[in-house]
Amino acid sequence: MTKFDEATRAIRVDDTTYDVCLDDGYSMGGPLNGGYLMATVLRAVTDASPHPHPVSTSAQFLRVARPGPAQVVLDRLKSGRTAAMTRARLVRDGETSVEMLVTTATLDGSAAPDWSDGPSADMPGLDGCVRLPDPKAASAMNFSARMEMLFDPPTIGWLTGEPTGRPESRAYFRLAEPQDPDPFVLAMAVDALPPVVFSAGARGWAPTVELTWHLRALPAPGWLTLIGGGRLISDGWFDEEVEVWDSAGRLVAQSRQLARLGRG
Repeated sequence: MTKFDEATRAIRVDDTTYDVCLDDGYSMGGPLNGGYLMATVLRAVTDASPHPHPVSTSAQFLRVARPGPAQVVLDRLKSGRTAAMTRARLVRDGETSVEMLVTTATLDGSAAPDWSDGPSADMPGLDGCVRLPDPKAASAMNFSARMEMLFDPPTIGWLTGEPTGRPESRAYFRLAEPQDPDPFVLAMAVDALPPVVFSAGARGWAPTVELTWHLRALPAPGWLTLIGGGRLISDGWFDEEVEVWDSAGRLVAQSRQLARLGRG
């Protein structure tokens, strides 16, 4: 079992309840990363479902989730031959941090697409991309140590005061420890990029309010390519869309989230 598998493990208590332990290693300077939280909840949902793959997930982030013991509480809404629907809540100290609606199904990892469009943006090769600087020791940005990300240089120009002026972020992604990507890794990958509004000139923590993502195919081993962008920044809100492509050039996940502009 890898560190990521351990950090997202869900232990069955009864038909509708799972114990989890939220890992400080996925902290973003205090709050835990939303993708990590979704992956943890999805472990419980898929374990209780007759279908193994979370093809559609919609998450509402109600309050900040902190590290420590918690529970996932399930409400089975429908179970059919091709799909099952579940409502899931991540609960700690009697309060719900995340509420999710999840549809599970069974994907054929060998199935070729009937039709597929290409990536919405071009990426340089791995050699043409760069890493972010290591966070300051006192920042508690533990999340960055759990993965490797190589960024398309223009999309991190905000680090040196030269943002592109457009909401965008692009990077190659994989876990820091050797592990092939799976649907739970994809759940984290869709929320792993810095907020796309950084490249438009905004700064500060930008909390996600709602995130919906779709699992489109089971990913091949190797690096994932993340392509993020936005359509509108207005009234203190912004949207962020992310495409995830695998090493075989297949679109394996799509997400859209609504978030608040950074504060501080």
